[in-house]
Amino acid sequence: MTFSEPPGRSRRNVRLNTLITLRWFAVAGQTVSVVAVNYWLGFEMQLTACLSVIAVSAWINVALRMHYRNVQRLDPAPVAWLLAFDIAQLTLLMGLTGGLENPFAFIILAPVLISAMALPLRMTLALGVFAVVCSTIIAFLFFPLPWGEDTPLILPPLYIAGIWVSNLVAIVFIGAFAWQIAEEGRLLADALSATELVLAREQHLSQLDGLAAAAAHELGTPLATIAVVAKELELALGAASPHAADVKLLREQTRRCRDILAKLSALPAEGAPFDRPKLAVLIEEVVAPHRDFGIAIDVALPGERANEPIAARSPAILYGLGNLVENAVDFARARVEVALRWSEQDVAVTISDDGPGFSPEILARIGEPYVTSRRRAQGESEETGLGLGFFIAKTLLERSGATVEFLNRSAPEQGAVVRVRWPRGDFDALQTGSEAATPLEPRNAPA
Repeated sequence: MTFSEPPGRSRRNVRLNTLITLRWFAVAGQTVSVVAVNYWLGFEMQLTACLSVIAVSAWINVALRMHYRNVQRLDPAPVAWLLAFDIAQLTLLMGLTGGLENPFAFIILAPVLISAMALPLRMTLALGVFAVVCSTIIAFLFFPLPWGEDTPLILPPLYIAGIWVSNLVAIVFIGAFAWQIAEEGRLLADALSATELVLAREQHLSQLDGLAAAAAHELGTPLATIAVVAKELELALGAASPHAADVKLLREQTRRCRDILAKLSALPAEGAPFDRPKLAVLIEEVVAPHRDFGIAIDVALPGERANEPIAARSPAILYGLGNLVENAVDFARARVEVALRWSEQDVAVTISDDGPGFSPEILARIGEPYVTSRRRAQGESEETGLGLGFFIAKTLLERSGATVEFLNRSAPEQGAVVRVRWPRGDFDALQTGSEAATPLEPRNAPA
């Protein structure tokens, strides 16, 4: 179980309406319980004191609504203080009604559970310690449990100690379990948000080709008109005119603009053959930006090149494979190999390096959000990277229909190996216009 909070995380906020609603439920439940025990069951208890403690909690709710009238969410610090008040209020109420002998003594766990689900770890730990202290206090200081005068209930000290231990275990175990589950959900949500931002950026870049071609087409006609008018002006003014040099410069700059637009027009728009290269060409495009870092990158192709698959210049595939190649180059000592294989059944890309490989503790969790394989650089006190690279790459590739496997080379060789495999049908579908699926939705997701 890990309790480290990744850097750069956004602060956690809690909806004010949630806290107020929960407290109103608590006030109603406490009031009904106290009144029912006193009047319906006929047990004598500290009714005035109990109702006063409940009234304070209700007054806090009213004050919160008035003070934070225009606030939708509260920062963690005030939420922690409010939950601490709830623990103190429950402790006082339990102390007035039998302490740990009260069957509802375990309810002190509730504010700790809320903190574990919504607040940072340090605040949850502080509230957990406070709850344990409060449980210990009411184990010794409490008014007797309301009971019939003819049949008094006297619980042995050993049983009270057992209840105290059970409360302690519940606070620690359930609180820690709830925090871990909530933290994993938060990590996954944050990582998916980062994935969406990366993919949106890649899609924007992939659309620039089509926009450039459209701009070249639209600007071509007015530039041609300007060129014709400039030529007519040059002929009309003659070489002796003081404006001849300006008109000549205008014609030259117009010609230059047309040359630039001609180059832009050469860039393919969406659906052009450039968007559907062969697999080997696509891999060269992925590998090319990483060749100038002193690491040899070899692309291994099958001996038989027949039936080579046509790949889609999908942002998901380009970014996902590019991230894996970049990571291999970062850790390689001298060489990285990108091996391609295809058949009628599947298409596979295997990226391997001669570096140290994945450590066992990382290999078991790699691909999860905020799990980084980067070690601390010399002179640095913290690890570099947030651990989102592998998660984003794995998520994007899996959304395209691939399966991603991380492993190490077999001894005595060293190095990491990443295998990406698509069923041939899914890979071929990527370049037939099936990109209509949303970027973060699996292709085979139910409607």
